[in-house]
Amino acid sequence: MELSGRLSGLPSYPFPRLRELLDGITAENHTIDLSIGEPRQPVPDWVGPTLNAVLQTFGSYPPNEGTIELRRVIASWLGRRYGVNKIDPETQILPLNGSREGLFNASLALCPEQKEGKSPYVLIPNPFYPPYAAGAALAGAIPYFVSADRDAGYLPNYAALPKEVLARTALVYLCSPANPQGSVAPMAYLQELLQLAERYGFRILADECYADIYRYDPPPGMLEAVEKTQSDPETAAIFHSLSKRSGLPGLRSGFVASGPQAIAAMKKLKSFGGAPIPTPLLSVSTKAWVDQDHVEMNRQAYCSKYQIADEVLGGCQGYTSPEAGLFLWMNVGNGEETTLRLWRQAGLRVVPGEYLGRVVDDHNPGSEYIRVALVANDHELRAGLERLHACL
Repeated sequence: MELSGRLSGLPSYPFPRLRELLDGITAENHTIDLSIGEPRQPVPDWVGPTLNAVLQTFGSYPPNEGTIELRRVIASWLGRRYGVNKIDPETQILPLNGSREGLFNASLALCPEQKEGKSPYVLIPNPFYPPYAAGAALAGAIPYFVSADRDAGYLPNYAALPKEVLARTALVYLCSPANPQGSVAPMAYLQELLQLAERYGFRILADECYADIYRYDPPPGMLEAVEKTQSDPETAAIFHSLSKRSGLPGLRSGFVASGPQAIAAMKKLKSFGGAPIPTPLLSVSTKAWVDQDHVEMNRQAYCSKYQIADEVLGGCQGYTSPEAGLFLWMNVGNGEETTLRLWRQAGLRVVPGEYLGRVVDDHNPGSEYIRVALVANDHELRAGLERLHACL
């Protein structure tokens, strides 16, 4: 039986690829896993009581677009967080079964079949979150990878692309704070990208899932830039998640906010093939977007992890102290070889940076790096980073 060829051009997902690399190799120490960016903070104490109070709603099909209560508290949060007070919860917000669903489906719902009479480009930072490229490829577009390396401040320089590429671009992905580098796009960068989008007629898909995990100043957001520049709200769609912000990855709850046309298109696609958030989890999500205390506790916990990383690795060549996010992005010369050595000699599991990037012009901008997730408790994290330091 033949299978669809639409997936044939996609590389293996990073974590199965990591298992293939390390399986069968015996570690010389008890293992510490710093590979997956899965938050391990304690679940907020109000989650259980909130869920218990609405367990009976498991007996009903959940609404595809979430509840109006949830959409309203998300709109209110956008006002508190970014000063954006003109978002209509009826037409400009769509709850998602995790932000990955929306980041993947955005290409399917929003990418035109042609631009400039040809298959459109979807611009993607390199390295990148794999669903960006998968969504673009399955939408029939051409993923166009733009290096986000150290020389570019770990942000893709979309403005430097040739005019003929920009004219053929339909969608542009941006992750800020960035996964894996932890870099933050300043407001001037966001405004310049909006101006570029309006000049060339493309839509920005802004992955802001790490927006509430940072050291000092809250990272600016794309909707904030839209308001400051009085841009068309259809120009950008933002994606947020409770996985990182609230430390609730198992809740599978996030949202997308954009102009009414974009949200209507994504809602229509979701009605056919998406998975709505179960009704009891909508209640937990509503509470999570209202309560700020647990978010600040979560952020402070990561600030402690940043400090541990600085103390252990501050003098290590290739170490860069992250601005935000969950990860260290370390230049170790050869990421895959170092990942193997760390596993064999130190029992430490990390991700080779090349697994998160793509070769362009014979170069993968992640090939010299490893990604280290700052998710373990402080004691285990310090032990893991000390092994990393000793091994390097």
